[in-house]
Amino acid sequence: MTSRRNVLSGLAATAIAGCSAPQAPRQAAVVPDPYPTLPPQSPPPPEPIAPGPPGGATRGLDAVIDLSAHNAVSDFRLVRASNILGVIHKASEGDFYADPVCAARRSQAEAAGLLWGAYHFGKGDSSGAEQAAFFLEVSRPAPSTLLALDLEPNEGDPSNSMTLEQAEAFVEAVATATRRLPLVYVHPSWANGGLRITAGSILGRCSLWVVDYRNSPQIPLAWATKGWQLWQYASGEYAGRRARGPNRVVQGVGPCDRNLFSGDAAALHRFWTAAG
Repeated sequence: MTSRRNVLSGLAATAIAGCSAPQAPRQAAVVPDPYPTLPPQSPPPPEPIAPGPPGGATRGLDAVIDLSAHNAVSDFRLVRASNILGVIHKASEGDFYADPVCAARRSQAEAAGLLWGAYHFGKGDSSGAEQAAFFLEVSRPAPSTLLALDLEPNEGDPSNSMTLEQAEAFVEAVATATRRLPLVYVHPSWANGGLRITAGSILGRCSLWVVDYRNSPQIPLAWATKGWQLWQYASGEYAGRRARGPNRVVQGVGPCDRNLFSGDAAALHRFWTAAG
């Protein structure tokens, strides 16, 4: 790399030579580059993305998975035999997309003895109330159906992400229709930064479904005094990666998102039908 200082020195020498008598050529002095090119540094090791259930956790039941049409399912009876107790399935997105396999899988999962839940992926191109109405129409929740709002940036079109106001309107509409608050699925950085959810928001009254693939989840500020109810500790997309050990295999289903519940099996059954 040629530094700016060397270039200026060369220009000055040329100007002096042009105004004086010719001189015998001489070997140019070697001037060290004050801005030498440094060897590339090795990138920092990636942070574990899919750690296994934390062995040191004081609470947490590894018994909930979440699915969508992108996940392969062969037999929900095998899922239940793998000590999974609950399934939360994508039902809708925005105000027009309904997951095409949600309804069929619901009857199969419930017949296998699994708790059933439905979630909605929020978007920014329609009001929260309209999305809530569509979600309830598609999911057709029973009193035993867990409801959740997937509140995260829209990776395909960030400008079309659900806003805080739309999320609040969604929750209010669901609560009015069902007399239950849905869970809110959110990453701490999005809750605290992109949306700036406060404890005074109706979202802060909902139970937290936190997504954080580190060894211990960060709690968003709005839930600082409540903590998490569900923790998505591993993503199906990275199920093949090893952090502190491989994730426990769930028979009957392909790689899927894994979640801990903050309690035991009895508490999970009570929570599933309770208000958020």
